[in-house]
Order: sequence, then structure tokens, then C-alpha cells
Amino acid sequence: MSTPRTDRPNVIVFFTDQQRWDTTGVHGNPMRLTPNFDRLALEGTHAFNAFTCQPVCLPARACLQTGRYATQVGCVDNTSPLPTDARTLAHHFSDAGYATGYIGKWHLAGMSVAAVPPPERGGYSEWLASNVLEFTSDAYDCVMHDEAGRSVKLPGYRVDAQTDAAIRFVDRHQADPFFLFCSFLEPHFQNSRDDYPAPTGYEDLYNDPWFPADLRALGGTSARHLPGYYGMVKRLDEALGRVLDALKSLGLDRNTVVCFTTDHGCHFKTRNSEYKRSCHDASIRIPLALTGPGFTSGGRLQEMVSLIDVPPTLLDACGLTVPSDMMGRSLLPLTRGQREGWPEDVFVQISEDGVGRAVRTRRWKYSIRAVPGAAHGNRDADRYAEDCLYDLLADPHELNNIIGKDSHVEVASVMRERLLRHMRRAGETEPKIDLAPSKPAGQATLRPEEIQS
Repeated sequence: MSTPRTDRPNVIVFFTDQQRWDTTGVHGNPMRLTPNFDRLALEGTHAFNAFTCQPVCLPARACLQTGRYATQVGCVDNTSPLPTDARTLAHHFSDAGYATGYIGKWHLAGMSVAAVPPPERGGYSEWLASNVLEFTSDAYDCVMHDEAGRSVKLPGYRVDAQTDAAIRFVDRHQADPFFLFCSFLEPHFQNSRDDYPAPTGYEDLYNDPWFPADLRALGGTSARHLPGYYGMVKRLDEALGRVLDALKSLGLDRNTVVCFTTDHGCHFKTRNSEYKRSCHDASIRIPLALTGPGFTSGGRLQEMVSLIDVPPTLLDACGLTVPSDMMGRSLLPLTRGQREGWPEDVFVQISEDGVGRAVRTRRWKYSIRAVPGAAHGNRDADRYAEDCLYDLLADPHELNNIIGKDSHVEVASVMRERLLRHMRRAGETEPKIDLAPSKPAGQATLRPEEIQS
């Protein structure tokens, strides 16, 4: 039997697709869907206020692999592939002597359904994946491609099939430091049918589901889709438990960083004609928790955290140099109580359902949208118009858009400057922003510190 190495931590990224943050118990969901995630969050480090930096599949994945914003990488929509010269997490870990593996949905080769050729695999050495898994597989028909580009059908429900492959990878690499990225399609919808296929019998467990307040108010397709969606989340959490059990049984649990997160959320066709691509928390707020060396007993972080902070966090946790062009920050100092200089907001680039930008603080959400004719494809725009302003303290479910109200002109001004700073930092040319038409709403009663919060 091989002896596990203990000098450098292993890393597993357990990555889901389109999972709302409030599917988890630690975020108040009462359906008991995620006991394993909840335990990981409570015993490890939980980023309570975590957000994606791009609520679209491919751009979010490009950000997570490179640590750079979608516009910087050139991946601004679901058809723009990751450049073959882009430096990814796999490259950084491989250079440090790690075995690297990718299992599941890749979606960084545009919308191609063909096997991903080696130059387009982002530097991962071991490979069992499909570029667009939703088009090459179904819930009980899990087909991916191996390292030789051959189609491989794995037995079982799709989540279980991928989990089996992940455990086999871990077993093979007990003696190596390894970096494994396990990317699930669930709880993303099955595109061909526009439904959420849970394991047999699981949808029936949630026929009377708990509805988050935004879905109670706005409906969308949630009444039809939540039972299946919740069933998929439940099976993902069971898969997480299996991975954690495998690590424990092999004596690797104390020397493996496990990061659980997703690419974006799901608003069930309440904010536009599909499921994401909006500035609302239902699209951009995500679950994020880590455990293992550096993160055990890290506590609940209240700071604003972005998906773009994950790459530097994983490198830092393994003692690897964080490249200077990565835009995020490592979470490790926060676990030690070192909060000085941490940003008070997160920046979001939006594309495909219109080009937009948003900034969110603990209290405020502000977004802009490209005016007709001003956008450069899905990349950016020369001119935007103010689109949304939400007071998340008074209106946590974003049901009352107060952009343009006289009482909040100063808030909008402060948030606009925050957003422009982020856009400049991301290398975007500063655009013109048309102010929203005035809406009389009485006198402002906000104190200066409330505007800044």
C-alpha cells in the first residue's frame, strides 16, 4: 500500500452548476438537502457572502481556471473558448509537481460537442470529460471522453458516475500531491427537455418544496422545477459525502483541501427568459466553503467574496506563488482574522442577455446595462444606462428597484463610482453611463455611513 505524502496538501474542487446559495442548510434552507456541505461549512471555512463574477457557464469557468475576469481572458460568452495559451490552475499545480485531473463538464471549448483535444484541456494531465456534458449525456446516460478522445459511457446516475471516477482518481494518487477538478452538470437543467431530472424517486421527496422568497413572489418555473432541482442538489450532497468518506478511509482527509462551489445561481425564469444572466442574487450569489489545511475551523466569513478569489486561495493554501495577474485575493488571511484591506464589494460582468455590469456591497446592489447599439458583441460597451439599484437591507429579495429615486441619488452616485473603479481595474475602457430618469420619492433619510456600507 502506498504511503500518502504529507508535505504538500492535495486539492479537490467539487464544482456544481447553477446551484443557488439558499439550497444549503447554512443559508436557511429547511429541506435538509445538504448535511455534508453544512458540516463542511461549519467545521471548515464558510464564505457566507460569496458571489460569481460572471453568471454564465463558460465565462465563469474561465475566471475560475485563470483567476482573471472574463473580458481579460477573452471568454465573454458561451461560444468563446479558453485561449490555448491561457495559464490555468492546472498549469500552476503541474509546475509544482502535482498530478492534475479533470472529470466532468469542461465547457471551455465553446459549444463543441466533440472530444476536447489535448491543447484545449487547460493543462490537465488526466482527463475524463465532456465539453458540454448537457448535450453528450443525460441523467442515466453519462457519456464523456477519455484522454484518447474516445467516448466512454459510465454506469449509474450521472452524479454517481462522476463521483465514482473521482474516487478512483484519488485512490490512484494516494502517494502524490494531486489537484482534482470534479465538475458536475447538476443541478443545471437538461437542455433537451428543459427540466431538472433528479434520481429516480428523489423528485417525489420534494413535491411540497420550500420556496425562497423571490420565487414565492415571482414564480417563474419554480413550481414545476423545484422538486427535481432539490432532488439533484440532494444527490450532489450525498456525492460530496462519498468523496469526504473516501479521503477519510485513505488517511488523506487531514491533508486535502476540499473546495465546494458553483459557477452561478438560478432564478427559474423570473428575471429574464431563462435561468441566469442577471444581476440579481438568484443569479450571482453562490455557495462556497472549504475544509482541510488552513481552513479547518476557519469560521464563517462575513466579507464579500468573489469566485475570482478562489484561484489565489487554492494556490496560497498549497504554498504556491500567486501570479500577479490574478485579480482575486486569497481567503487564508481572513481565516486568521486579518481583514485589513479586504474589499467591501464584489464586481460582476454580465453578458448574453444584454451586456451589463454590477457591483454589490453588503447592503447595496447597483447595475448598468448597455444601451442599444453600444455593445461590442458580448464583451463590453461604450455606453450604458443605469438599470437597477436595490437596498438589500430593506429589500433582500430585490423586488423593489429604486434606481432613479430622488431619495437615493447619492447612493447611486457612490455605487456608480465603485463600479467604474472595478471596470478600470479589470482593464475596461471607462464608458459613459446614462443616469436613470428621476422618480420623486420624498427626502433622503440615509446617514453617510449607510450610503457607504
